[in-house]
Amino acid sequence: MPATSALPVLYSFRRCPYAIRARMALAVSGQRCELREVVLRDKPAALLAVSPQATVPVLVLPGQVLEHSLDIMRWALAAHDPHGWLIPDRGELDAMLELIAQCDGPFKRALDRCKYPNRYPDASPADERAAAHAWLRVLEQRLALEPGGHLFGPRAALADMAIAPFVRQFAGIDDAQWQAAPWPHLRAWLVRWQQSPLFLGVMHKYEAWKPGAPPVVFPPPTA
Repeated sequence: MPATSALPVLYSFRRCPYAIRARMALAVSGQRCELREVVLRDKPAALLAVSPQATVPVLVLPGQVLEHSLDIMRWALAAHDPHGWLIPDRGELDAMLELIAQCDGPFKRALDRCKYPNRYPDASPADERAAAHAWLRVLEQRLALEPGGHLFGPRAALADMAIAPFVRQFAGIDDAQWQAAPWPHLRAWLVRWQQSPLFLGVMHKYEAWKPGAPPVVFPPPTA
């Protein structure tokens, strides 16, 4: 293992869906870094110095700073992609990126307005919920056609791992409504992902990072 001081630095927040998918890609690829858990209401000066927007995750590399989770995923997988996340059994990388863009754009917009209605007083909760449900039905239809139960074939690929954290966040808004909705394939897909050793392994709780704290190597040697 390289010396900790030589490792890239990952600023992360445990529950953030963007940070979750970045950590999963780093873990599966075995790209070790120094993890610094961030308290969003008290962002450290070291994070602000490398990324003024200070939205997690941020990966600090020698001579480069990656400020978008999908860029971090693709950087890690370009180095080592043991499960072929970038090469789905069905479809192409561009098709996965298009579906991820729909998640990160229109779906995330509706998700935020459903989860945090007080932040968006001008939004219609019913309209935003309908928009979110319409896109989730797209995922349900894709999964229903795939006997392996993944978005682009019988095994998980980049799209599954990049989208699942946001579906998880939506499911947590109203569990009763989620369980009653007409998307059994989507529910089963989410349960499998949430029960996977990879997801469970990246959800360990860490203390908030402070300057001078002992470094935390991620993923840990046993991951």
